Amino acid sequence: MEGKKTDIQNTGKLGFGLMRLPKKGFGINLEETKKMVDLFMEAGFTYFDTAHVYPGSEEAIGEALVQRYLRDSYTLATKLYARAALNEKMARKQFYTSLERTGAEYFDYYLLHSLMSSNYKLYEKFHLWDFVNELKEKGLVKHIGFSFHDSPKLLEELLQKHPEVEFVQLQINYEDWENKKITSRANYEMARKYGKFIIVMEPVKGGVLAKPDKQIEKMFKDYAPDMSCASWAIRFVASLDGILTVLSGMSNVGQMKDNLSYMKDFKPLNDEERKIITKAQKILGRSAMIPCTACSYCTKGCPKQIPIPEVFAAMNKRLGYGLIEEAKADYKAILEKGIDPKECIGCGQCESVCPQHIDIIDRLKKCSEALGE
Repeated sequence: MEGKKTDIQNTGKLGFGLMRLPKKGFGINLEETKKMVDLFMEAGFTYFDTAHVYPGSEEAIGEALVQRYLRDSYTLATKLYARAALNEKMARKQFYTSLERTGAEYFDYYLLHSLMSSNYKLYEKFHLWDFVNELKEKGLVKHIGFSFHDSPKLLEELLQKHPEVEFVQLQINYEDWENKKITSRANYEMARKYGKFIIVMEPVKGGVLAKPDKQIEKMFKDYAPDMSCASWAIRFVASLDGILTVLSGMSNVGQMKDNLSYMKDFKPLNDEERKIITKAQKILGRSAMIPCTACSYCTKGCPKQIPIPEVFAAMNKRLGYGLIEEAKADYKAILEKGIDPKECIGCGQCESVCPQHIDIIDRLKKCSEALGE
C-alpha cells in the first residue's frame, strides 16, 4: 500500500459520535451527556467526534468533556463545512468558533466536512487545504483528514492531490457494503490502497440496522440471543483492516452501555459470524461475493488443475469482509503450490458443470488481477 507514515495513535475501536446527543426539550440534555461521557472514558475510549454544523454539539462537549477532563486524556475531532460559509474568511472563522465553543486548546483531528462532487471545488476555491495545513504547522490541530460521500474515482483524485491527508472518514456498514450509490467497499479499498486510516461513520445507518429486517434479526438472535442487532453492524466494520475507530451516534445511556458491553473487550467477527453477515447482505441484496459452494465439480476436469474453490474463497475474504491482506496471503499460498490461475486456458469445462452457474473464467481473471502481485 502507498501512503505517508503518520503518528496516529490507537484511540480504541469505538468513537463517540456527537451528532445525536440526548435531548431535553429543544436542547441537549447536558446531564445525560455527562453520564455518557463518563461511561465512555471509564471504559478506556477517547475519541469524540463533533462538527461546526451540529447544533449545540460543540458547546455541549465543551461542558461535558473539556471542562471536566485533562486535555491529554481524550481525543477531540471537529469539522469545517465550506457550504456553511459565503466566502473564505467565513470558512476559516469556523475553526476559531469551534475552538471557542469547545474550549479545547487544539483539535486532535480536524476534517474538511462531507466532500463530494458537488462541493469539493469550493474547498479549493476557499484555499481550505492550505488552511488546515497551516493549522497543523501551528499546532492547533494534530491530524488532518476529510469526511467523504462520493465515488472511489473522486476519492482517488483527492488522495493523489493531497498526500498530506492522514485519514478519511467514510460511511461503511454491511448494508451499504455493495450499495452502488454509496460504494462503501470500493471507497474503503481506495483509502487502504493509499495507506490511509479510516474512521467509520454511519455503521448502524442512522439506527436502521439496530432494527433490521425480521429475518435478519432472527438470524442474529438465534446465534447470540444476548447481543443487540446494532452490535453486529458495529463489529462488522470494526473487524475491517485499517480502521482507526467506529463512530456511534449514541443518544442515551442505554445505547452507550450496549456499545460498551461488546466493544470494551472487542473481538473481531469469527468465521461463523461472517457467514451470518453474508446471509444478511444477500437478504438485503447487497452481496458481491462469488456464490461458490466449494462442491469442487469444477476442479475434477480442469486441465490446469486450478483449485477454483480456493481461489474464490480467497477473493470472498476481500469482497465480503474487507480482509485485503489476508485474501492476498491466501492467494499467494495457492501460487506457492506451483499453480497459477492465470494459466486458465478458457476451455469452459468448469462452467459446464457448475451448479451455481458461475462465470468462472471471467471470475478467475478478476481474482488474479485483484489479488496477484
